[in-house]
Amino acid sequence: MASSIPSSQINGLSETEVVARRERGQGNNVQFQSSRTYADIIRANVFTFINLVLFGIGAVLVVLGLYSDAFASVGIAFWNTVIGIAQELRAKRALDKIALLTRPKATVMRDGKPLIVDPSLIVVGDVLLVKAGDQIVVDGKIVSDTRVDVDESLLTGESDLIAKHKGDQVFSGTFCVNGSAYYEAQMVGEQSVASKLTAGARAYRAEKTPLQVDIEFIVQLLVMVTLLIGTLFGLAALVVSQPLTESARIAAVIAGLIPNGLFFMTTIAYGMGAVRMAGQGALIQHANAVESMSNVNVLCLDKTGTLTANRINLVDTVPYSISDEEFRRILGIYAASASSGNRTSDALHEALKGDKQTTEEEVPFSSERKWSAITFDTAEHKGVYVLGAPEMLRPNLNKGTDVGKKLSEWEDQGMRVLLFTEHKAIVGLHNDKEEPQLPSDLVALGAIAFSDELRPEAEATLKRFADTGIQLKIISGDNPNTVAALARQAGLSSDIQIVSGLDLEGMTPGEFAEAAENNTIFGRITPQQKERLVGALRASGHYVAMIGDGVNDVLSLKRAQIGVAMQSGSQATRGVADIILLNDSFAALPSAFNEGQRIVMGMLDIIRLFLARVVYQTIIIVAIAIIGLGFPITPVHQSLLSLITVGLPTLGLAAWSHAGKPPRGSLRTVLRFVIPAGISLATVGVTIYVIYFVATFTNSAGTNVFNVRSLTHNQVVALESSRGQTIIEIIDTAQTEALAVARTVLTSVTTLAGLVLIVFVEPPTQFWTGGDEYSGDWRPTIVAIGLAILYVVIMLVPSLRYTFELTELTGRDWVIVLAVVALWTMLQRFLWRAKVFDKLLRLT
Repeated sequence: MASSIPSSQINGLSETEVVARRERGQGNNVQFQSSRTYADIIRANVFTFINLVLFGIGAVLVVLGLYSDAFASVGIAFWNTVIGIAQELRAKRALDKIALLTRPKATVMRDGKPLIVDPSLIVVGDVLLVKAGDQIVVDGKIVSDTRVDVDESLLTGESDLIAKHKGDQVFSGTFCVNGSAYYEAQMVGEQSVASKLTAGARAYRAEKTPLQVDIEFIVQLLVMVTLLIGTLFGLAALVVSQPLTESARIAAVIAGLIPNGLFFMTTIAYGMGAVRMAGQGALIQHANAVESMSNVNVLCLDKTGTLTANRINLVDTVPYSISDEEFRRILGIYAASASSGNRTSDALHEALKGDKQTTEEEVPFSSERKWSAITFDTAEHKGVYVLGAPEMLRPNLNKGTDVGKKLSEWEDQGMRVLLFTEHKAIVGLHNDKEEPQLPSDLVALGAIAFSDELRPEAEATLKRFADTGIQLKIISGDNPNTVAALARQAGLSSDIQIVSGLDLEGMTPGEFAEAAENNTIFGRITPQQKERLVGALRASGHYVAMIGDGVNDVLSLKRAQIGVAMQSGSQATRGVADIILLNDSFAALPSAFNEGQRIVMGMLDIIRLFLARVVYQTIIIVAIAIIGLGFPITPVHQSLLSLITVGLPTLGLAAWSHAGKPPRGSLRTVLRFVIPAGISLATVGVTIYVIYFVATFTNSAGTNVFNVRSLTHNQVVALESSRGQTIIEIIDTAQTEALAVARTVLTSVTTLAGLVLIVFVEPPTQFWTGGDEYSGDWRPTIVAIGLAILYVVIMLVPSLRYTFELTELTGRDWVIVLAVVALWTMLQRFLWRAKVFDKLLRLT
């Protein structure tokens, strides 16, 4: 194929050639991923730090013949992994189906006709058309004699546009910003840059939410704590020559203190949220995007395509120096002759039906310049014609030109206003650096007014955001008065503050930041200014969401903490967005905000339960070690406790969480719950464990455990004679019995108390409030009651009791256990309501 082809002569390949090349393996065989691959999901869930630790300890326990302990050590981690993979795969399948709707399409020339095809149908040698807003889907070379400006920031990290002419290389994953051109596909499939980007625009964004940061901090802190505890117990084991089997069991319990389930539950919550939002009309492209929405306190939106529909109509024209008929005729020719169309030229062409003419030079419209120009050199038309925003063209108009008051009247009515001008001589439209430049001494031929159509749901949606305290910032390339008029039509206050991009240009950084903070309407804004505005708001401590639909919104979407695009928007915008609003449903966004709040509120409840378990188990382990009454928890007991009090209930909490404004200082709020609960339950647990250990040991050995070392020779002889065993055998037997009973009672108390914490986390009535706000949802309480019954069944069925290494409790023991749990419940309720620990630790 020729290296350069005139646009008018491009035919592309024939269907026969396409089939032949595909059979030779020259097709663009790439897999489109809307999220992580199946392999990525499995790898991320299986090869976690805690999984590797627990499975390693489990392997050691198997080698030592401790099969039940090995199963207990890896059981929770195994099922966490299985359920996590299953949930993510389910969410991925659902989202992949929806993502097909937003996949980039390509316009390819076949047999001289343009066809819109899926990128996977492209072959080497295909000629493709790219225009403003399109993604370049394969690597290739420009073959037409037109110029395009390309955004290669996903490859280079630089936001400057790169001019491309015939013969220049273009790369997949980049975007056309201005102009249109034909390019020949050269590198496809795995050889193209796109295959290396793997949804590169989304990979560019790796914003962690505050919740994710908190969870990572918690887990990292607890990893350090468990390493310290593990080291101390390891040194103690060396000093006393502890058997390897016991050391491995202890290591399994200590490793189990790390709340790895938090990552698992985060994945579950994100997956549930993404699937629910798909049903609401939003495609989640980043797993944490829904949760991220709950943190938003500033919402920036582009007027065109978001506040208004993607449709404009020609409303009126006012000629200045020629007749209205002649003005509309020339304007129609201009619109028909433009090589790259946009909504404005499309509206003009539809209304005026002009004939296309040969052009000598052209500058396509860009959001930064806000003007376009065409040079004609025909018998009928000779000179340069420029269409653009009045503010941008006014400095280059003939001196003394008066465009009248009509423009201001149109702007106050919310109309989009443009000037159409002429320079009678043919002059160059580019300088020595090939940068577009406006001719001087332009003659104003007339003004044009277009109407924007407000989205039907815009007013109600903006009101919902305003009611939640979210600041709204409307940013547009249009005249600020036009934007303000439309904003008022959408329900915004009549006294909203307005600023123009022309005013922003001369501001210092401090003044710019102040303007970003204090104004609501931003007009005549360039893409770079839009990005700066988002950056200034972020620098002021705001959590910013940006909604856009055009290629001019790409920079600001990438700069915001969360980017939202319309389905009908440009491929470039959809590529960098975290959320895509299907069917352009602006009304789906408040649902995403509420869903994000649901996720955060649910995860805060889950974190409370996880951390409370870690705190009371850690204190119990350390306290009993100091007292010297054995190791209080076995791997099996820990797995049972974790499954019943945390593992199963948190699945329900994730599914049933309610929307609500997350508290400020979420981690501090969690600590207000966790510290009192952890310390009080640990105190009760240590006390009941010591009492039962001492009582059982004394009953078995005939002497108090603390007096064993002080027994006289005669007392030892008397004990050995009465029991028919050596003193070592007596002590070993008594210690084994005491450990079994004390561990069982401790497991029973902490399990039942842990289930009470579920009720405190989601209080069904006002009586249970104190640790958390009133919920009114009985479902978590019903689950807690059901799990309490399950535990009682385990204790009453001998085979189950044996499986979980529990001993039988007498009726008296059950009364004591239930009484202790009831008393602890009332004590805990008092501690929260009186804010005892809040005052001691200054958590208020």
